[in-house]
Amino acid sequence: MSSRADPGADAQRCASTSAAPAPLLEVRDLRVILGGHPILDGLCLDIQAGSVHALLGPNGSGKSSLACTIMGCAGYVIEAGSITFAGERIDALPLHERARRGIALAWQEPARFEGLSVADFLALGAQEPDIADCLGRVDLPPQAYLSRALDRTLSGGERKRIELAGVLALGPRLAMLDEPTAGIDLLSMADVISLLDQLRNRGASALLITHQESVAAHADFASQLCAGRVVFSGAPADVIAHYKSRKCVRCDGQRCDHG
Repeated sequence: MSSRADPGADAQRCASTSAAPAPLLEVRDLRVILGGHPILDGLCLDIQAGSVHALLGPNGSGKSSLACTIMGCAGYVIEAGSITFAGERIDALPLHERARRGIALAWQEPARFEGLSVADFLALGAQEPDIADCLGRVDLPPQAYLSRALDRTLSGGERKRIELAGVLALGPRLAMLDEPTAGIDLLSMADVISLLDQLRNRGASALLITHQESVAAHADFASQLCAGRVVFSGAPADVIAHYKSRKCVRCDGQRCDHG
């Protein structure tokens, strides 16, 4: 193992392709500290408008941390690098300003809100006029769910679907989906793929964090993370094959010979 990838390879990974259109999201040389420890280290990533970009990597490689950093969540300190969205530097903006610009994040574990109805949750910041339709698009009958409380009476699968309906209601330009199928029997692969198609068809982009090969294969592009840095990017099938050839199960903070 080596603690640092070849600098020339890093520069090549971070270089934009001049012939390609300007990306909707551009992350450059990002170094992020959480709790006093580096969790992203020189990470570079582009997401084009209207595309789905899958992000693969072992546990601990920085996938969720990248999504939280792009969203502007508390505690993620950007020590170096930049995040540009739709041509604007956003790395100094607070979370709510990034949300106003069209960035949304669906957590791996959906939150519960005691005393808040599903209808009120979906209405928060909604850009879509028909929140009932958003529920229907994730296969939940609106008449059965709009008046229900978003609390422990809902199953994990129901809360997951409601959160994804909330993403649709926001009408984001970039939706970040963190393990949308993890541990949820009720939420099928077909449902997630349908959601990705809906986002793509409306011109939105998605950053899809997943361990599911069948879901990642539906993306337009993919990248593999190792030790807080992108070590391989390309067509989903190529990245999936590269990821499956890894020797590590959990990232130990060092780049293996894949990098």
